[in-house]
Amino acid sequence: MHVTHLSLADFRSYARVEVPLDPGVTAFVGANGQGKTNLVEAVGYLATLGSHRVSSDAPLVRMGAERAVIRAAVTQGERSQLVELELNPGRANRARINRSSQVRPRDVLGIVRTVLFAPEDLALVKGDPGERRRFLDELVTARSPRMAGVRSDYERVLKQRNTLLKSAAMARRHGGRSLDLSTLDVWDQHLGQVGAELLAQRLDLIATLQPLADKAYADVAPGGGPVTLEYRSSVGAEVGPARTREELYAQLIEALAGVRKQEIERGVTLVGPHRDDLVLGLRSMPAKGYASHGESWSYALALRLASYELLRGEGNEPVLVLDDVFAELDARRRERLAELVAPGEQVLVTAAVGEDVPGVLAGARYAVSAGEVERL
Repeated sequence: MHVTHLSLADFRSYARVEVPLDPGVTAFVGANGQGKTNLVEAVGYLATLGSHRVSSDAPLVRMGAERAVIRAAVTQGERSQLVELELNPGRANRARINRSSQVRPRDVLGIVRTVLFAPEDLALVKGDPGERRRFLDELVTARSPRMAGVRSDYERVLKQRNTLLKSAAMARRHGGRSLDLSTLDVWDQHLGQVGAELLAQRLDLIATLQPLADKAYADVAPGGGPVTLEYRSSVGAEVGPARTREELYAQLIEALAGVRKQEIERGVTLVGPHRDDLVLGLRSMPAKGYASHGESWSYALALRLASYELLRGEGNEPVLVLDDVFAELDARRRERLAELVAPGEQVLVTAAVGEDVPGVLAGARYAVSAGEVERL
């Protein structure tokens, strides 16, 4: 799969830009702040319905514009599709596939698939659990686009349940009449159902990703491993890919019952996939807090390379995006990474100077300056 044309309107710094793309390696070269990352960010948005740089859509719309449009022509085998997203901050986004407007934004998921490695990925190793949950859930959705609906349902149920718990906590603190919490049992069941599905998908992903991540780390940093991926669940019981969805549901329901008193006191849901973490191990120690800066970079890179191999092995090779990462790597890791990704069907690279792009990544080059994109 590869993108053959990218069109942006009022996206970030671009009033309008048209960029034809070829298979193989394409490098966007330009000084910081000129707009090169905006191009690959747009491609990533089509794949995930989110940005790797910001948590909301508002910064993606050019100053003074009401909306932004991302449009891409995509080819997979003999099939070509045109996918378009209209970003409307404060209102519902809109989507079109092959110029049909009768689709939801999440219906475009799976048409474009990307694996993106950026400086922000260091947070996968050093950051909060939310960074690692996002990594898992985006990869789960890339494998199975229907999981976007499951994730949305989980967030909706969690929000409703937290609202009820918060009201109960406020009533207790102010000495008011206790609220009828009979509906909490209903929300527990909903949370258990969608939570078990999300949990099962995460566990299956980790089991599949583990050997790929260990191999990728050995490729990037020979002799530096092994690495381990361990799922730490807020359920407090042992969970693993061998557990059925019914068993996971029962565990979630039991765990929710066990913390109900604390939840009512605090006004928040304390158990569920939103409280879980992926524990990254390096040589039998937690990578967070023990890995050096270079080892952390290698680990983050290994996770992305493993994701790439996973998706490619499942039959739809993703676009690999390397956003300003070569300047962050030492010479050995830089050359090793370039050798590993060079055979990809489509690799998009951004760099501040052309010399940062290793010679093995020969291909098309664009100069990016002040919102202008010119092929060299």
